[in-house]
Amino acid sequence: MAVYTEVSDDLLQTFVHSYGLGELLSYKGIAEGVENTNYFVQTEKGPFILTLYEKRVRSEDLPFFLGLMEHLAARGLSCPTPVRDKEGRILRTLADRPAVLIEFLEGLWVRRPQKKHCYELGKSLASFHKLGADFELKRENSLSVSSWDPLYRSFSDRADEIAENLHQIIEAELNQLNQAWPEQLPQGIIHADLFPDNVFFLGDKISGLIDFYFACNDILAYDIAICLNAWCFEQDNSFNISKARALLQGYQTIRELDDDELENLPLLARGAALRFLLTRSYDWLNVQADALVKPKDPKEYLRKLNFHKTVKSVREYGLGDSI
Repeated sequence: MAVYTEVSDDLLQTFVHSYGLGELLSYKGIAEGVENTNYFVQTEKGPFILTLYEKRVRSEDLPFFLGLMEHLAARGLSCPTPVRDKEGRILRTLADRPAVLIEFLEGLWVRRPQKKHCYELGKSLASFHKLGADFELKRENSLSVSSWDPLYRSFSDRADEIAENLHQIIEAELNQLNQAWPEQLPQGIIHADLFPDNVFFLGDKISGLIDFYFACNDILAYDIAICLNAWCFEQDNSFNISKARALLQGYQTIRELDDDELENLPLLARGAALRFLLTRSYDWLNVQADALVKPKDPKEYLRKLNFHKTVKSVREYGLGDSI
């Protein structure tokens, strides 16, 4: 269970009272989640999510994350909205941890996304990109292309424990992507972690995007590439072109991709696959014996990387010459 910090009844009651939400009726820890401690909190004014930020989240990044959530919600994007207390504060301290109370968001994430889900995802991702364009705060992507080589060097001597010749595969990818990475493409705020478990649905419609703690400034089309990897492969790791087409078509109903973005999408998809291969490999090789969460298999993203290396144009993601 991903509850790293316990909060006493009295402490939580005092905390909730400072928001003017009436009495605390009940609360319980939320098992899902890796980075932070989360509680479902029921008050007289309704349900909320309490998040306590653990050591892996830098406190200096929190104003960006929370400000972005408030900014997007104010412009109509369905996402968790931070609650201000009686003194107008969003970020607080509870049990010696930075803490925030967030409005509860109805919905469930889809375990096996279908085309209709991918289409709605594309629309929501494009809305996210457009609505975040005038957000004033900036945050560098700490897991951008410039970070991949140092991350790899931290475990390169053990890479072949994961897969045969993995060190050679990663070395070759790093060399090619560092030289060819398309920095000239349109940039803005990206989510950078929009996996299925970070998208809530009510029926066939998205009820909200969650978990903004990798959000940053980077190439907008790179966010699409992350989603192609996360949403458009089946459990046997085969690529589903129908899902990819739906995702891209949904995106372009809100924000049209230019020719350079389309041309570079296969390269960006390779980069996204490499990014998650690297982070998963690091976690796999450095998991603690008492870890609460089992690390994810990095070989999944090795297989996805191998697929993207065969892609010659965006048509292989389902888009023809006429978009």
